[in-house]
Amino acid sequence: MHLNPLTAISPVDGRYFEVVKPLTPYFSEYGLIRYRVQIEIEYFIALSGMIPELEDFPVHKLNDLRKIYKNFAEEHAKEIKEIEKYTNHDVKAVEYYIKKQFERLGLNDFKEFIHFGLTSQDINNTSIPLLLKEFLEHDYVAVVNILLSKLNGLAKEWKDIPMLAHTHGQPATPTRLGKEIMVFAARLEKQLMQLKAIPYSAKFGGASGNLNAHHVAYPSIDWNHFADEFCQHFGLVRSYPTTQIEHYDNLAAMFDALKRINTVLIDFSRDVWQYISMEYFKQKIKEGEIGSSAMPHKVNPIDFENAEGNFGFANAIFEYLSGKLPISRLQRDLTDSTVLRNIGVPLAHSFVALQSLLKGLSKLELNESALLRDLDNNWAVVAEAIQTILRKEGYPNPYEALKALTRKNEKITKESLSQFIDGLAVKEEVKKKLKEITPINYTGI
Repeated sequence: MHLNPLTAISPVDGRYFEVVKPLTPYFSEYGLIRYRVQIEIEYFIALSGMIPELEDFPVHKLNDLRKIYKNFAEEHAKEIKEIEKYTNHDVKAVEYYIKKQFERLGLNDFKEFIHFGLTSQDINNTSIPLLLKEFLEHDYVAVVNILLSKLNGLAKEWKDIPMLAHTHGQPATPTRLGKEIMVFAARLEKQLMQLKAIPYSAKFGGASGNLNAHHVAYPSIDWNHFADEFCQHFGLVRSYPTTQIEHYDNLAAMFDALKRINTVLIDFSRDVWQYISMEYFKQKIKEGEIGSSAMPHKVNPIDFENAEGNFGFANAIFEYLSGKLPISRLQRDLTDSTVLRNIGVPLAHSFVALQSLLKGLSKLELNESALLRDLDNNWAVVAEAIQTILRKEGYPNPYEALKALTRKNEKITKESLSQFIDGLAVKEEVKKKLKEITPINYTGI
């Protein structure tokens, strides 16, 4: 068998591959290799302006160097993987590949300054935050903003639609559908702001974090300043001091922030699912689609269920990543290496979930008659309003009076409530005001 969407073990590389294809330039093996090549090339270029042995480097060749990663293609990644077969070291294979490119460009005299003084983690702990940064900023945030725009649009469209609230699963003080949508838009927006506030941290400091090799070779150069500026060139913040690896505290915070965004959207998916079951929403039917293999009448809320499942699966992995990555034995163990290769997995499931959510929202049709039906069937919910006005008027024990009325084993109707109001010892204008309150107009501000 050959790997394809039908033979892939993971659904993100199989069933969902077309949806998550935008993630492959970042989180695939090819993507990681390309970013490593970029970091190695840019490091050499930065170094060429610092040390005397590179003073004679031909400046007109800089564009050719950058073309090595800018024009990097799948066949180049395959070539590096072939080198790795005998190096048994993925980053060293990248170094050897770049040395071959230097030879091709007639730069053989300078090739030993590729990967000069570095350890693998200087490359990995710069490549990985960079690829994550570029994915989140270019792709992920764009999709979340589309969802935010959709939610804000629905909140505005439905801002005046009254709806029976349900607290503890029971009929409660009425609300407005648009406001309930706005709750999720506001939550999502705040969590997105918190995600954007977390720095993308990189480690760049040599074998044990002290730039030992750099310092012993060129003790007069301020290598900490160089390393800081090198990371800043990519929009990254250099962690200092470190061991051999980045300590991943900010990366863990990022995964926790992504998890919270997913949690908000799980909450939203479940609420919409419930509203569909309550018939507050209908779903547009697409010609040819089947809801149930056995029940022809069904149109299931599969997009919201798919979203909930994928957000939940992503969160389980984010939880592990944020708990594991900041822990490493002494100056470094290798457990982070294999774990970091999986950061695209929860992001892919989150991406699938976001697309499912957008698809589901596009199918929704408001069933206003169902909302009005539930409001009209629950006149007891205006008891709060009546007892509050009676408090204002100085009526004795108003809460207890309404409690006695509404907890009888009888359905509260417009008529029974009107009779109750008629029996109150209050002014006629107060009775008139109380009778004007309905489940439809008692929706607050």
